[in-house]
Amino acid sequence: MKEVMAFIRVNKINPTKKALAEGGFPAFTCRPVLGRGKKRIDPELLSLVLETGELPMSPKGEYLTESFRWIPKRLITLIVEDDQVKDVVDILIKTNQTGNPGDGKIFVLPIYEAYTVRSGESTIEAY
Repeated sequence: MKEVMAFIRVNKINPTKKALAEGGFPAFTCRPVLGRGKKRIDPELLSLVLETGELPMSPKGEYLTESFRWIPKRLITLIVEDDQVKDVVDILIKTNQTGNPGDGKIFVLPIYEAYTVRSGESTIEAY
């Protein structure tokens, strides 16, 4: 089993929820988080700002102001079988990819043990 963690834009949670459900993955956890990535300044964007004197009203304009502030995102976590990881990752990328900085990150981690709280049973063995 694997845990798939995805940090995505706040406005992409509903399309992501729908796409995951349609793809056969209706069960997941979603939490609001704050953070920031490793931002590098795009030379084209910087020259645009210098030429016009204004930040574009777009994700690219927001990109320049993100270097020192926390950005709200959503953290989605799913536990899936090893052979389902590619399907989940493909759904997440297809639904959340805008081509702009800040689209998110996806991490895949192994699950070594899991237990059902009610019964104390190992869920990996019972899965």
